[in-house]
Parts: sequence; structure tokens; C-alpha cells
Amino acid sequence: MSMKELQRRYSERFPALGLVGDTPLVRIDLLRAECPDVEVHAKVESFNPGGSLKDRPVLYMLLQALEDGRLDASRTIIDSSSGNAGIAYAWIGNVLGLSVKLVIPDNASAERKKRMIAHGAQIHYTSAQDGYDEALREVRRLAHAEPDRYFFCDQYGNEYNWRAHYESTAEEIWAQTGGRVTHFVAGVGTGGTITGVGKRLKELNPKVQVHCVVPDAFPGVEGLKPLKDPEDIVPAILDQTVIDRMWDSDVDASWAMSQRLARAGVFGGQSSGAYMAGVRDLARAHQQAVRDGRADGPAVIVTMVNDIGERYMSTRLWDQ
Repeated sequence: MSMKELQRRYSERFPALGLVGDTPLVRIDLLRAECPDVEVHAKVESFNPGGSLKDRPVLYMLLQALEDGRLDASRTIIDSSSGNAGIAYAWIGNVLGLSVKLVIPDNASAERKKRMIAHGAQIHYTSAQDGYDEALREVRRLAHAEPDRYFFCDQYGNEYNWRAHYESTAEEIWAQTGGRVTHFVAGVGTGGTITGVGKRLKELNPKVQVHCVVPDAFPGVEGLKPLKDPEDIVPAILDQTVIDRMWDSDVDASWAMSQRLARAGVFGGQSSGAYMAGVRDLARAHQQAVRDGRADGPAVIVTMVNDIGERYMSTRLWDQ
């Protein structure tokens, strides 16, 4: 059953679930003077009830598990998260009357921890010094030790993660741009967004280019996975064949771009800044290609504002 069909059916009993998706697409004009042949748009995912794009895949993963009998009220939902998916699990699980346990690094922002607790989730911390991949290893240890107690949703390996973006996010982008989108820029947390959106947009127009922003392991960008070293865990659902180009992400440039977005009225977190920094690099490259006669026309670049800036007030992101 499709995401929209499941959402429609369950929202008859749980109306808040009907609020997920159909987020606005806003034009970002920060680069217009520098790159006049580039049009930039962003999906503002803070309009979801949980305040981030993670509401989409978590909703689909949980409703599908309820539908096929893998999940019921006798089992606790468990997964790892850097914060946003944890909030989605917490509020959606609470609405559905299900218990939730989350494994997160202890450096997740205080705002996100409090939001998860407010929705009744249990939190199990791992050391941030061991990296985010340690949270992935720990949740697998817990789930495998007590398989009858936990429903391991496994957002890194669950196909309904990327399918949520394939069926909803990509379709919205296509409709909201009138099919004019030429490039999509995102990063990899679980790999769901870039895989799902990338697959569907390329089906709709094989000429669409998908560009991926990749941070260093340290100091990193909260919410995004490093993928540069052989020991970095590559999410099982990530389809790297949809990616046309990788862009290195610098944390200072990402934070600076978050500040610029805020001054333009778009208040997102640091991963959104990293995406927009990647958009800037792509826009500059395209503008140069237009000047050199290597590009045929304007670019319409779409990216994501993954969550809202208030979620990082306790971090150094907004220090002046």
C-alpha cells in the first residue's frame, strides 16, 4: 500500500498523522546576483509536525510495519538517531500508542533530547567520542539481544525510508517546480532522501543531476554521515548510482551558510547550511559553464531545509 493510502487511512483515527508532508518550496535568492543563470529552491521541512523531514520516512516505516503485522503494542520501537528521526519516532509512536526507545550520541542538542522526552521516549546514550556509527552498533546489539522485546525499525536498512521520499518528497518537488528541476542537492544521513528523491526525479527526467554533500568525520556536520574513509558505515539503503557528483562539506562554511539563510528568513540547522553551501558550489560551477558555453541554459536547483534552527540554540551554531 502506498504511503498516501496508509496515511489517509490511519489519519482518520489519528488526525495529526495527516499533517506530514506537502511542505512548501521556497525560492532562495542568496546567490542570484552572483549566479543569475541559477534558480535555487528549498523544501522547508520544519512545516512537518515533528519539525523535520524525518517525519516522512518514520511515518511510512511504522505504518507499514503495523499493516503487515511486524509491529504491535507488545513491542517497543527501537532505533538509533542523531535527533530528528528520534523526534519523529517519539511523537508518531506516542500518537499510535506505541512505546519508543532511542539510541543517540550524547552530543545531540539539548533541544532535541527534550523534545524526544516530551513525547515519552526512552533515551539510551552512546559516547559522541566514539562517533555516530557507535550508536548504530549499539542499537543493533540491543535489538539482537532481545528480539521479542524490541521492534528494530532500522532506518538505515528499511526500504520504506527511501520509498517515503520517492513517493512524497520527489513528487512534491516535481509538481512545485512544474517539472523544471534540473539538479537536486542533499547529503546522507540514512541515505533515504537522496536515494528516494534521486530515483524518482531521474525517472521523471533522466537529465536531472543529483549532487551529494559529504562532511569530514571530525568535526563533522550533525545529522550527516561521513563517507570518505573505508571504515565509515555506508547505509544499506543508499543507492550511490543515483549520485552524479560528491561535494566535500566544510563545517565552517556550513555554519556560515546557516547564518546567511537565517538572515534571509529561512531558519534551518547546520545540515541545511551544508546543503546550501553545496548548492553555492554547484551554482558557481554552472554559472562558469554558462559563461564558457558548456551549459545550454539556466539551472533550477532544489535542496532541503531539513529542520528548524531553534533545535540548535544550545550548540555553537548561532554563536556570534
